[in-house]
Amino acid sequence: MSKARILIVDDERLNINIMVSILSEDYETIVAKSGEQAIKRVETQAPDLILLDIVMPEMDGYEVFERIRAIAGGHRIPIIFITSMRSPEEETKGLRMGAVDYITKPFTPSIVEVRVANQIEYKRNRDELEQLNLTDALTGIPNRRRFDDYMSLQRAAISRSDALLSIIMIDIDYFKAFNDLYGHSAGDSCLIDVAQALSNSVDRAVDLMARYGGEEFIAVLPATDSKGAALCAQRLCDAVSALNINHENSLAGDHVTVSIGVATLLPDQRNTTVEHLIELADQALYHAKVSGRNQFHISST
Repeated sequence: MSKARILIVDDERLNINIMVSILSEDYETIVAKSGEQAIKRVETQAPDLILLDIVMPEMDGYEVFERIRAIAGGHRIPIIFITSMRSPEEETKGLRMGAVDYITKPFTPSIVEVRVANQIEYKRNRDELEQLNLTDALTGIPNRRRFDDYMSLQRAAISRSDALLSIIMIDIDYFKAFNDLYGHSAGDSCLIDVAQALSNSVDRAVDLMARYGGEEFIAVLPATDSKGAALCAQRLCDAVSALNINHENSLAGDHVTVSIGVATLLPDQRNTTVEHLIELADQALYHAKVSGRNQFHISST
């Protein structure tokens, strides 16, 4: 397991050095001596935990806290306030803002270690739980919820720019007939193998392959035109065929195949909603099915 990354924010070099000496053996430590530096570190280095001094010149810890919370993903980073102030009012203020804990100066190494370790453990447990909630339990690839979340991000991107976006809908051909002949256990194994083959065929970091429901899958390809989406669709067809899973009840071949629908949102179609784009891909998928299956079709709209 990789070391957790901790951002230490303090305008006093001595305090930073003490914290680094306490934590550097067990964690990756990065530092910032001002609020502006801290915000840049959060944006570029994604810390797992922030130790944030309250009293700093130019921008105090409370303002830094609020600005970090406004950064995309910033609300997910636990923040422990560092302070020499010991009043209940100050502690209450920070906790109400959303700080997870306080560490007071002068530092007691054992207290620092325990409080940091607790928050890192809480975050790891939360991240693991969230990952489970976004992963399909059977196939191990992203689930419908993860797809919906990702589409929300794409919807926002489209509203800000003339972004290209392609959607690919995939359906395993005659899957009910496969289950009827081979049984549901074999059907589950088929879904797992197909899901992994599909997922391995979209290799850009920005692409997403998810299980849409049942034997249906869906791919999101940002910044991809119809030609690029067509090339991807062909790769997906070939990847599933290459599994060579026997399917004697299929009318599309002697092995498991997929039908695919493709739709692309062009820069001059900003009024087209993401929901409509999905509908177009679904219509293209239907066309691929009625045309004989084991093929892909591109929406002409």
